[in-house]
Amino acid sequence: MDAVAEKKSSLLVPLRWLIAYPWGAGALISLYLSIISGIVVALQFNGMEPFYSTTTIELVVPYGSFWRALHYYSSQVFFLLLLVHLGIVMWKNEMDYKRRAWIRLCATVPCGVMLLFTGYVLRGDATGEAAGAIAEHICLSVPLIGPGLNDLLFDLADSGVNKVYVHHVIGLVVLGGMAVWPHLRRYTARWRDHLVLILLTILVSVMLTAPMEPNRFGLLFIAGPWFFLGLQELLRYLSPFIAGVVTPLLPLALLFWLPKTKTARVYALLAILLWLLIYAVLTYLCLQRI
Repeated sequence: MDAVAEKKSSLLVPLRWLIAYPWGAGALISLYLSIISGIVVALQFNGMEPFYSTTTIELVVPYGSFWRALHYYSSQVFFLLLLVHLGIVMWKNEMDYKRRAWIRLCATVPCGVMLLFTGYVLRGDATGEAAGAIAEHICLSVPLIGPGLNDLLFDLADSGVNKVYVHHVIGLVVLGGMAVWPHLRRYTARWRDHLVLILLTILVSVMLTAPMEPNRFGLLFIAGPWFFLGLQELLRYLSPFIAGVVTPLLPLALLFWLPKTKTARVYALLAILLWLLIYAVLTYLCLQRI
């Protein structure tokens, strides 16, 4: 019995580490890396010629390839760790916030999605152009406020990527900061506690260049960002409003108004997991078209 108990305890060690690791602090450190490298990249970026200025960063800026890769990969890590942090919080049942505070904290998820998404659009490559075109199409599908919403968020046809750039470097950062600021006052993130994460991110940035997808003539299908593929596939079967607005809002609504009673919360979490599973299947189907 002792051997069985010891084996069971050893199997639980990774799970305990997974739950105990400060994922939220790791996400914040990754965000700091993204902001620092983003400042370097932004100094060279020209909204009038996004693709040209992005590609020349690697030629003009000292160690430009590294800084651009660091900005890209640290941003991806930030978003993934943010999702893991949220999942661990719900797993440990630590949602002991008032409803308004909980909604404010969960608002960091759509802010994070939009930060990543606008970053792809700003690249100006085939992936960014496809993402921007689909986003405009979805905005215009919203009844009554669609044109105004598109004019506020994108307006790529008339303004290029200028509005997207402002949202990326100012608007979304401010909104995300306001959403998470009371939370950050309670919890600290120290660089020395995440040296492995920092070194791994830097190592990946040194070894791998950030992706750029030039336009290829004759290509019939252009995929958007990886987190956008499920939605892109869903647009093949449903209207832009249902696929691009209603469907993404379903898990957010369940997350924002997550019930506090145990039974209702379990059903809500199962619904979110089911949505994620279906979205993963749609993403896989979209990948088969690439």
